[in-house]
Amino acid sequence: MNFPQNKRRTTLSPQSNSYSGVADLLAGRRRQSILVVDDNLVNAALLRDLLATRGYEAVAVQSAAAAEAEIRRQAPDLILLDVVMPGKSGYEVCRELKGDSKTRLIPIVMITGLSAREDRLKGIEAGADDFLTKPISSEELFARVSSLLKLKEFTDELETVDSVLCTLGLSVEARDPYTEGHCERLARNASDLGRFLGLDEESLVALRRGGFLHDLGKISVPDEILKKGSDLTPAEWAIMKQHPITGEAICRPLKSLRLVLPIIRHHHEHFDGSGYPDGLRGKEIPLLPRILQVVDIYDALRTARPYKPAFGHGEAAITMRHEAEIGLWDGELVSEFLGLLDKRRQAA
Repeated sequence: MNFPQNKRRTTLSPQSNSYSGVADLLAGRRRQSILVVDDNLVNAALLRDLLATRGYEAVAVQSAAAAEAEIRRQAPDLILLDVVMPGKSGYEVCRELKGDSKTRLIPIVMITGLSAREDRLKGIEAGADDFLTKPISSEELFARVSSLLKLKEFTDELETVDSVLCTLGLSVEARDPYTEGHCERLARNASDLGRFLGLDEESLVALRRGGFLHDLGKISVPDEILKKGSDLTPAEWAIMKQHPITGEAICRPLKSLRLVLPIIRHHHEHFDGSGYPDGLRGKEIPLLPRILQVVDIYDALRTARPYKPAFGHGEAAITMRHEAEIGLWDGELVSEFLGLLDKRRQAA
């Protein structure tokens, strides 16, 4: 079935289809959802009905505003997005969705009657995953949809694995009553500092994940060492110092965590080279681990531990600046983080 290139023609009617019963084959599986965005009511409804014959849960809307409301209500697995709409164009909608960490992994297929190379380039720049040009054949529609939904399903599986690992990180935290909420605070503060420094979205995601996963390797550290505090014997320290290597090894098979691996391995390095496990010095330590170090030490100072009381903000800031001066932390990042905290306090 072909769609007209002229958006205003409304003489379309669905073909009789040979896909009856397909929905029954999907019984017992979650129905994948597709959002159709087209200001032409007939075209939108026809796409919705065709997709329903293949067992997809399809919703059709006629404007960018309605699409945004529907995505907030329930994020779809795929979006079919018309380019030319009154008000906000499909390019603008696509660019905004791809720029938002909550929606950037949703595949978007731009549907257009425009065939110029410049129009496709504009769609690629906006982040579109694929294109369908009017008139659309049902065979091409289903092929593109099926391919992108398989990719989305694979992406969702990777995110599920990430979530399981983050949950494991929280389970390590839960073994120590003194560190309740530590991972969540680090994830928030590290990503906030990264944003304050102007880092890209991929780095911000890595910092947030690093907040949860940085101490994952402590899962192999016995409780009697983990909960002992600072008075560890040399043999106990040798065991404790293995946790960054263990955590990195656990997460290494996941390519989606490639930016997190340096955070896990190097978050206990010191600027003067006295840290572990590799004794890196200065800016040999990658930026993301240095960011996590700064927010980690602030959180440690601000919370009570078996060997110390909780510091107030002022005392923690003085301690961090002093420790940066003697070579433990990146002094520039310490200043940036304390500046961020000052802005937060002023805005509160």
